Amino acid sequence: MPDDLPALGAASPSAGKDEGVRAVTVTPGVANTLRLIEDQPEPAPEEGSILVEALAVGICGTDHEIISGEYGEAPPGADRLVIGHESLGRVLEDPTGTLQPGDLVAGVVRHPDPVPCSNCAVGEWDMCRNGQFTEHGIKGLPGFARDRWRLQPRFAVKLDPTLSRVGVLLEPTSVVAKAWDHIERIGHRAEWQPQTVLVTGAGPIGLLAALLATQRGLAVHVLDRATEGPKPELVAALGATYHAVPVNDLPFEPDVVVECTGAPTVVLDVMCKAGPTGIVCLAGVSSGGRSIDFDAGALNRALVLENNVVFGSVNANRRHWDLAVEALTRADQGWLGSLLTRRVPVEAYAEAYTAGPDDIKVVLEFAS
Repeated sequence: MPDDLPALGAASPSAGKDEGVRAVTVTPGVANTLRLIEDQPEPAPEEGSILVEALAVGICGTDHEIISGEYGEAPPGADRLVIGHESLGRVLEDPTGTLQPGDLVAGVVRHPDPVPCSNCAVGEWDMCRNGQFTEHGIKGLPGFARDRWRLQPRFAVKLDPTLSRVGVLLEPTSVVAKAWDHIERIGHRAEWQPQTVLVTGAGPIGLLAALLATQRGLAVHVLDRATEGPKPELVAALGATYHAVPVNDLPFEPDVVVECTGAPTVVLDVMCKAGPTGIVCLAGVSSGGRSIDFDAGALNRALVLENNVVFGSVNANRRHWDLAVEALTRADQGWLGSLLTRRVPVEAYAEAYTAGPDDIKVVLEFAS
């Protein structure tokens, strides 16, 4: 079991300010430019009134893609982007009184566009229609992989101190909280009594999607390629059933599918596998560039005649972050801690961003 994060306590507003800000950065669009900058300036007050001391940052596939130069956008006027969007920190100061020094907090990743579009205008910035949103550590906003960062109060999510060791999982949990929110909205188009859920992929998103399914009292099945390592045991610990077979070999038709791999063949197979009035949520992102010989007509026939729904889901708004806090608080903390398979100090940042064979969630630690 990984070691605990440092205990929470009231922090001095000036804690660490004279030591310089370390930040993990890249040059967006240029591969292999990952660097730890030791003398970054303090976060600008314009970023938000709440000053936070970083405790940990989770690492996911998005970070690896940004490091590979596939995408990423620095803030206006900057050449480099501070990465890191899965945050956990301790409040240093909040002159608005929204939070207190020592409070555990995470930062909402996406901010609404400045126009705003019809969805951003009502707080549904995860459904932005014009693409002018910004995202910490991804698009136009500095990320959380730095010693200190700032937030506006409405983007600061308070966590219970009991989540001090696992709260870095809040961002990926918010993503699956949104997925389940939309699954349930779609399900209630008719009398809906789902019983069986298939989750494809046993990475962090898949395992958290399975967790939220078990919290709903559903029979959960998780499919992944791994036959060894921690994944089968983590699924079993949820009371779910683990499968390492092709989708078409599963002996049931799920009422709900949460697809988390983005693998094209799996995506197509689960669309065909869902039962009548089934709902398929695509939460994994495909890399593209691969053609598959597939009977699209047969898929269309099945979707239409069985009243099935396929939809995509990404990101989360503030309501989903709050739902994610509830889900993590209800969960077994030991099980959540087992998802954090490596904790790496910021001084060894390159090691943290190098994928290991048994990694589920790697955490970069900032607190001393």
